[in-house]
Amino acid sequence: MKRFERLGRIRRMDPYEDAFEIYRLTAAYEFPWDVTRALELALYRTYAVPSIGRLLAETAELTDRAQKRYDDTSLLLDAVVEHGFDSQQGRTAVRRINRMHRAYDIGNDDMRYVLCTFVVMPKRWIDAYGWRRLSRHEIVACAVYYRTLGQRMGIQDIPETYEQFEACLDAYEAAHFAWDEGARKVSDATLDLMASWYPRPLAPVLRNATLALLDDHLLEAFRYTPPAPGVRAAVRAAVRARGRLVRLLPPRRAPHHARQNREIKGYPNGYRLGELGTCPVPGVRGCPVRPTGGSAAQ
Repeated sequence: MKRFERLGRIRRMDPYEDAFEIYRLTAAYEFPWDVTRALELALYRTYAVPSIGRLLAETAELTDRAQKRYDDTSLLLDAVVEHGFDSQQGRTAVRRINRMHRAYDIGNDDMRYVLCTFVVMPKRWIDAYGWRRLSRHEIVACAVYYRTLGQRMGIQDIPETYEQFEACLDAYEAAHFAWDEGARKVSDATLDLMASWYPRPLAPVLRNATLALLDDHLLEAFRYTPPAPGVRAAVRAAVRARGRLVRLLPPRRAPHHARQNREIKGYPNGYRLGELGTCPVPGVRGCPVRPTGGSAAQ
């Protein structure tokens, strides 16, 4: 297979009718590393909305159990990508996501904003750092894919196009990004989690590198001191260089999914999709009374 052969296949598909397959090819074959990084930063930036960051701080899911929350979120979202909306695994994952959200008082506007980050941030990341830019087919398919996910989550007034998703995200952040002490604690815990995936002596370097990838509006909301211009330029140049290197590599022949990521560390003996996530009241709202292990995802 030639480097751009899969892109040619994508361009021959219908971005509306074949949206799921196009998104799967983009996320699992063309840009698995980039999509993972982009979605990490997408969720991270939502903490800067005080109503979101404060709730996460109150639940302690991302301060006391950061690795588990990261694992569960990644595995649930990617189960749909791997198996499809109408598969048993896909339905289980969406059902689990919905039951978790219904356990908390989360407004529709916040839910819609989080959905917008899933659409907008991967495009912005890949266009800046990927081995190629996203095609129009991939951009449209991504919007259709997440619009479908949002509908199955019961989110109202979902944007219809990528441009509408982007406008919604930018307007919401302009209106709502603000300082919150609880949100800052969640942010610090997340940065510590990301640094923990690598040798301890590298932690300060990795924290600064992550901050160098963030925009000034986000840094201001968390009251972080912006990295020096030279540091920011060096980090971003390094990530762009990775993209140029990947462009020279042969195309991926097998899909790569979240459960294969080295950052997923909480389930060495496997997991069951229906038992992932937060459980405010065990046995209620779909939460299992006790976790059950397994040798593989079910």
